[in-house]
This record gives sequence, structure tokens and C-alpha cells, in this order.
Amino acid sequence: MFRKILIANRGEIALRLARACRDLGIAPVAVFSEADREALHVLRATEAVGIGPAPPRESYLNVERVIAAARQTGAEALHPGYGFLSENPALPAACAAAGIVFIGPPAAAMERLGSKTAARALARSCGVPVVPGTVNGLKSADEARARAAEFGYPVMLKAAAGGGGKGMRLVHRAEDLGPALELAAAEALSAFGDGAVYLEKAVLRPRHVEIQVLADQHGNCIHLGERECSVQRRHQKVIEESPALRLPAGLRERMGAAAVAVCQAAGYVNAGTVEFLLDAENRFYFLEVNTRLQVEHPVTELVTGLDLVQRQIAVAAGEPLDLRQEDVTWRGHAIECRLYAEDPEQNFFPSPGRITRLVTPAGPGLREDSGIYEGWNVPLEYDPLLSKLIAWGEDRAQALARMRRALAEYHIGGIRSNLPLFRRILDDPEFAAGDVDTSYLARLLATAPPALDGNWLRAAALAAAAGAGGNGANGSAASAGGPPASAWRRAAWREEILG
Repeated sequence: MFRKILIANRGEIALRLARACRDLGIAPVAVFSEADREALHVLRATEAVGIGPAPPRESYLNVERVIAAARQTGAEALHPGYGFLSENPALPAACAAAGIVFIGPPAAAMERLGSKTAARALARSCGVPVVPGTVNGLKSADEARARAAEFGYPVMLKAAAGGGGKGMRLVHRAEDLGPALELAAAEALSAFGDGAVYLEKAVLRPRHVEIQVLADQHGNCIHLGERECSVQRRHQKVIEESPALRLPAGLRERMGAAAVAVCQAAGYVNAGTVEFLLDAENRFYFLEVNTRLQVEHPVTELVTGLDLVQRQIAVAAGEPLDLRQEDVTWRGHAIECRLYAEDPEQNFFPSPGRITRLVTPAGPGLREDSGIYEGWNVPLEYDPLLSKLIAWGEDRAQALARMRRALAEYHIGGIRSNLPLFRRILDDPEFAAGDVDTSYLARLLATAPPALDGNWLRAAALAAAAGAGGNGANGSAASAGGPPASAWRRAAWREEILG
């Protein structure tokens, strides 16, 4: 086993990885940019190395500086987390050249699956259903129109080299296809350095369900079940759950077998996720493979009882999987909310700034993976993900009840966040009934918000008051030099609920 692992990331995932290392008796090494000198993952590190200025290309996206930090500290292995360099084959290749173990798939497998068009071709060769579409990137608008005529509108344009909604356009009419292709290609080139775009027949109101896969270096590959990721905004996941909702009998097993087949055909090793679309008849179609740990991995951990990061480390150290497929079991239901520093009332624009108050929830069935603290300045340079709040219950009803309670207790002051959005979703009857697809959130946001719930108001007010520095037994903060408790309540209502 390793003695020291460099974590090539920041924020909540860097802390999550460091905790897994410490549980295994491994020393975690942090890296940081100049903007992150006071970040929590740095403050809690036993060893931290600066790797450059705030812009990601000069720090977290700089392969040479990341490798130099690993060499400088004597780290034997490197974990990329997610985002940044996690799906860039240049990093595992550089690790191999430097004699450092990369905790993830080999560069060759990453390259095979990193191109969506190549991954689709591989899935087809395995007999896995794919959405009808082109195999290679489009060469011209004329080709796009000809192929779209074959499949029928609407169609979806997608970047061949990436995901996360970048380089994607839904097109309903032939006359809109040329301009949409031009925009998608430009966005793909900017985001991924590759402007190749392919075309698919659009599956209307699909569900997004993904399968967690784990493979070792000895040819063993298993799946750990599915996650429902249909609650999305602009193709970005907002809420994730496990198990998925309303899956017919046997569908988990069929999707799991398909995911394993694709990964084995690609020579995949370590943790990965195979994403699928489900249509209204519960037919599944291969979408892509994420060759890394997913943001939403905690929901799988909570229902399986397995620590995915520790499993990743063991696989990278050459250990065979100690689980067979029949050994994997699932218990209960888990749901995750991604908390962002963004303003829902301003089209979800990022909301950097100082966190003046922070009250986090606690109690049975809750887990929070966080990278923030009171007094910290949220930087503008990076993804505004603050933390992930995860609730587990014996069934979905209990998990939702615990999440509602947690959201009521949670308070972040000084910046705007999407907490009010989650409170609205959790109170929505359509969501509570599990009637979701990838257009669910857009439908919800297009409707007027309901009247304010008194329970939310009271809970948010109490959370804000607690975060203000202690009201004491008499409920007054005046003796501590602060405003009276009633003023804190009014401030909480304005900031957290009324906006």
C-alpha cells in the first residue's frame, strides 16, 4: 500500500480524498493555487504545495506543476478527483513517465472512452443500444442536415470530446441546424480544445440513469448499481439518488451487464461511471463513460456500504477486487443535493464572496462533504460548488424527510446559494412522487414559486440566529454586541427566503 498520495484537486473533493487516505494510514498531500492559500483543504493538510497563480491553466490544469509537486513531496501515487485533469490522458501518461501511480484508468482506456463518438462505436460493438446518430464528428452543415433528415427532428448536437452540457444544442427545425452546429463547435473548441461535434436523434423527456463500475488490474469488473440523475439544469446534474426511481424488474441487471461489457472492452481499470438515457418505455441507450470518480458517488456509498475512494486506492495498488457481483447488496435510499454559490434569482450567476455565517445540519442519516468554513472567501476563478448534502433513509420517504429537515437547518450567510431552490424542489409534489425526467427542473422553474412555507421560514430564522454567534438561553444576542434575535430572524427571512 502507498505511504503518501498527492491529491491533484481542491475544495470538497480534496477533503473527501484526504479523509479516505487518513483512514487507510496514508499521508495526503494537498496542492493549491494562490487563490486557495486559505482554502479548507490546505488548512487541514499535513503537507501542501503551491502550484501557481489562480487561473486553472497555470495551476490545477498544469500537468508539469502537478507532477513536480508529487516528486517534490515523495508521493507514490496521485488521485485527480473530478474536474480539472481527471479525464485528461496526459496526466496518467505523465504519472507513468515519472514513476508515479495514477489512481484511475490507464491513459489508453481514457482515450478510448474520452471521445463520445469512439465510445458509442465501442458500445455498439458490444451489442449495447445507442441512440441513433452519427459515428464520427460532422464535417459540415450540409452533412448535418442530411443525417438529421434520416433520423428525424428533433436532434441533439453534442461535443465529441467532452460533457457537462458544453457544446450541446437541441435543434427542432432544419433551418436552425447550421447556426446551432456553428455555436456548438465553437463552444466545444473553447471548452475541450476539440471542436468536433456529432449528431443524435433527441430522446424527448428522457431519464438520466448511470451505473457505477469498479474494475481491477486482474480482469475483474463489477457494477455497484445505479443512480438517478434526471434532475438537471442545462445538462448539469442538481440532485442525484440511488436507487433509481421506478425501474422495472431486471433493468438494473441488464444495464449493469451492459456497463461492465463496455468497460471490459475498453480495458478499463478503477472506478468509472457508464451513463444511459431511458425513454418513456424504459428502453435504455448508452450515453457516455465518465472515466473518473463522480460528484455523486456518496449516494452509492451510502446504499452499498462501500467506500469507493478506498476501493480506488486498493485497485491502484494492484490489489484484486475482494467482491464478486453477487456479493454487492443495496440497502435503503440516498439522495444528494449539490450546494453552489450561485444566485437563482439572477439566472444562477456565480456568487463569490465572504461567508459571514455558516450553520450546517446534523442528525441521523445525514452526511455532508464540504469544502467551506465561516469567514472563507469563495473565489470567482473556480466552479462554485460549496458542498454536497446527502441524506439516507430506510426508504425514499425517510430519505426525503431527512433531507427536508437538513435543508431547513442549513444556513449560508454573506453569499447567495441555491438552498432555496432545493427547498422548493423537496416540497414539490411531482418530485416527491418521483415523476422526474431531464426536463423536470425546467418545468418547475417556469412556474411561479408557491407561497412561503412557515416551517421553512422558522427553521431558516433559527439557523441564522444560531450562526450569528449565540443567542443564549434568553434568546437575545444583544449582550454579545449583536442585534436582537428578532433582527437576525428578519435578516434570515430576507436573505435566505425572500432574496
